Amino acid sequence: MTDTFVSLGTWNWLIFAFILMALETIAPGVFLFWLGLAALLVGLISFAVHLSWQTQLVMFAIFAAAAVPVWRRLARPRPDASASPFLNKRTEALLGREFTLEKPIVDGNGTMRIGDTVWRVAGPDTPAGTRVKVVQVDGVNLTVAVA
Repeated sequence: MTDTFVSLGTWNWLIFAFILMALETIAPGVFLFWLGLAALLVGLISFAVHLSWQTQLVMFAIFAAAAVPVWRRLARPRPDASASPFLNKRTEALLGREFTLEKPIVDGNGTMRIGDTVWRVAGPDTPAGTRVKVVQVDGVNLTVAVA
C-alpha cells in the first residue's frame, strides 16, 4: 500500500483530477468538481516542485478543504439589479403613485388607464384631468384620493 503512495506523481494527480471532473458530469452536484480542482492544483504544483507523497496528500487535503468556502461564496445567489420586488404584485407597485384621470369618477366608481391597462377605481367623485393618488389596493380594484 505504501508503494502506491510513494509512486504518486504528477500524472497520477492529473488523471485523478480528470476522473473526478468527468464524474461530476455524470452525477452533477458541484462537489466532485472542487475535489478535481484540488487534485489538478496538486498535479500542477508537482510539475514544478518535486514533493514527497505525504506533502502531496496534505496539499490535496488543504486545497479540498479550501474549496468549500470558495464554492459557497461563488454559489451564493447574487441580487439582480434589474429584478423588481413587485414582479408578481403589480397592484402593490401602484400604491402611493399619482396619475391623471382620463375619465371622471361618478358615484364613487370609475376607470383609469395606467400604461396599457384599464383599472377599476373607487373614490370621491372627481372630474377628468384631476391628479389622483392610489391610496389602497384590493385585488384589481384601486382606491384613489385627490392628490
